[in-house]
Amino acid sequence: MITDIFKGFGYVFSGFSLITQRGIRPFVVVPLLINILLFAGGVWLAKSQLDYWMTRLLPDWLSWLEWLLWPIFALLIFFVVFYAFSILANLIAAPFNAVLAERVEARLNGLPIPAFEGYKSIPRLLARTFKSEFSKLWYMAKWFLLVLILTLIPGVNLIAPLAWTLFGAWMLTIEYADYPMGNHNLFFNDELPLLKRHRNTALGFGWLLSLMTAIPVLNFLVMPVGVAGATALWVDRLSKS
Repeated sequence: MITDIFKGFGYVFSGFSLITQRGIRPFVVVPLLINILLFAGGVWLAKSQLDYWMTRLLPDWLSWLEWLLWPIFALLIFFVVFYAFSILANLIAAPFNAVLAERVEARLNGLPIPAFEGYKSIPRLLARTFKSEFSKLWYMAKWFLLVLILTLIPGVNLIAPLAWTLFGAWMLTIEYADYPMGNHNLFFNDELPLLKRHRNTALGFGWLLSLMTAIPVLNFLVMPVGVAGATALWVDRLSKS
């Protein structure tokens, strides 16, 4: 288990190495700019929302509890805002991330990208894509609600930080692995079983990416590093499952 988690860490470092290579760097520019703009907005929104909700939800006579509740509110608000902005950033940058994943896979000598099947295939592809995205969002929403409920239950919420960490790690891996697998016409219902076979590696990969989102400057690189690292994970392991 521990070995697989550390292997997951390794794919993040592989992502760093890959995005700096000649021939791949030009395809990193647009995802990087999108991430910088949206993360800057996320920082401002998270800070403003934290101050607002601490003032609104905590009455004056309970102000002495602020020192205890502040870390919980901070973790919850910053996680929700940053994850929401990560989803938005990935939606906006999706076409560019798919191209980046394709270029990285070509550099790694992975499986060939399927050829375009013609315009008649577009309606079928769009229908599968819509169904896949809906399934992925529903899957994420269910787990988000479960972790949120755990956070609100006294006593049980002691494990909330760990639950949020595992949730964030798993969801980030799903998000970034979607690009290389999507290039091979694999959708959410195809992707999830593959990731579950390599659960510990996937969690290690997503956990280190989650940690990067909390580190200034490094958080701007999360998207291109995540796409490149997930592509390396696909080539090395997922494609061979």
